[in-house]
Amino acid sequence: MNVSRRTILQGAMLGGMAATPAFRAAHAATPVTFLFPAIGTLLAALPFQLAQARGYYADNGLAVTFQVAPGGANVAKQVGAGNGDLGLATADLPIIVRANGVPVRGVALLGGHPVFQLAMRKSAGVTSLKDLKGRKIGVANYQDASFYSLLGVMAAEGITRTDVQVPAVESAGISQLTIAGSIDGAMALPEQIDAIEIAGTPVDVFPIGDVFPALAQGILASDATIRKNPDMVRAFVHATLRSIASCIADPAAATRDYCAFMPAWTGKDGQVERIERRYATQIYPATPASSLGRFDPVRLGQIAKFYYDNKIVQTAVPVEELYTNDFIG
Repeated sequence: MNVSRRTILQGAMLGGMAATPAFRAAHAATPVTFLFPAIGTLLAALPFQLAQARGYYADNGLAVTFQVAPGGANVAKQVGAGNGDLGLATADLPIIVRANGVPVRGVALLGGHPVFQLAMRKSAGVTSLKDLKGRKIGVANYQDASFYSLLGVMAAEGITRTDVQVPAVESAGISQLTIAGSIDGAMALPEQIDAIEIAGTPVDVFPIGDVFPALAQGILASDATIRKNPDMVRAFVHATLRSIASCIADPAAATRDYCAFMPAWTGKDGQVERIERRYATQIYPATPASSLGRFDPVRLGQIAKFYYDNKIVQTAVPVEELYTNDFIG
């Protein structure tokens, strides 16, 4: 066979193009549907939108579409049923839904610290977690990690369910009712705590990770997806962890690129950076840093045992069925 010099040069050029992210994204992109538990403009979803904006998913050969399946439990059910490839929820959720026959597990843990913190109005006079007796502490709802984490904190401090009033106030009520003084405080996300403080209500913030082994958010995948499409899962996890690492390293740059990409946050860089720094310093960091994304089976087992012992779940699921670290590193 005669091969011309022009053909060789064309082949070399195409080979070089194929090594570029843009070529891979255009010619070999794998479609991925990722489910959020709430609207994708919430700052808890910032690392995913930032990865999209910076082309991290495209660099890994993925064409990602974001959709909403309201509530973490619904995300898990839809992912388990194959109506989404991957999804976002608090990383303890497989303990609950897998016990009910939903075949999902965590494939990446998005931080080394609990995503919820306890924010108490300074006027409530709470100087330590032992002071929670007699207080009114809001949670989003009674099927939410914020409620389960509060129960864990109370149990660790010897406080019973009847010692504390715990109203379910929905997500919007966390900030609004704390500001109004209708509740003494709440289990809150960083953006909710920021809203309380910006409104002029001083709060004391108690990280709960040393008292109860609550978790950050996690990426969920079904057993079927892990088995059938591990390369897609690995690519998505790597791109997302790259985004989180960049948020930790440079929150200001992450804010700039995010706000430029998200019309809902245009011109609100100061607010976004303030909240993003909370995530970057209080939620995302892992120890050691190289363990970012990795589940600790001991910690996960402690949470699972608490949920079973306190009848949050009726069936104890083996810890190894709740997660995999195969896609980290």
